[in-house]
Amino acid sequence: MRIYKLGDEVLREKCTDVLPQEINDSLRATINEMFDTMISADGVGLAAPQVGIAKRFFVVIADDGVRRVFINPVITKTSGDLVDYEEGCLSIPGVYENIKRPSKVSVSAMDENGRHFVLDDAAGLLARVIQHENDHLDGVLYIDRGSKEFAEETVEQFKRRAERAAKKAAEKARRQASIEAKLAAKKARKESD
Repeated sequence: MRIYKLGDEVLREKCTDVLPQEINDSLRATINEMFDTMISADGVGLAAPQVGIAKRFFVVIADDGVRRVFINPVITKTSGDLVDYEEGCLSIPGVYENIKRPSKVSVSAMDENGRHFVLDDAAGLLARVIQHENDHLDGVLYIDRGSKEFAEETVEQFKRRAERAAKKAAEKARRQASIEAKLAAKKARKESD
């Protein structure tokens, strides 16, 4: 699956709930594909908007190695104590920042089979990943939780990357069109001989 990057509009959308009838084999296949994509990208969490789906679900494999699926999650409780941790994101590769978040969370959600569950007092990396991925469902990125300057610099950096990539793609398309035009002209000359 393609992982959408900073600048792609879907990352800033507020996602809609997954309807009960949408929890089916197709969604489960998407979830399995998301796990594969996340693992191959060395991630610990991946939210649906990061793969272009504006729906409220995400997958997690934190440091305990357990595969978890959260559909229509609601964070019901957070601890009062905040902890600093250097966060990164598959949608903002190569950029890291210390972000303060509650050390523990409780969350209510459904699993990939539509069964409701409550995870009480998730702590450590799991708590952090749940909060990070849940933010994605509201169009919030971790850079929004850091300093304003850091967020602005990061957005500008990704704009420049996108502009360079667009220039490269345009140049490649121009070269390809030129080659195709030369080949067509050569073929036309052969046919007229």
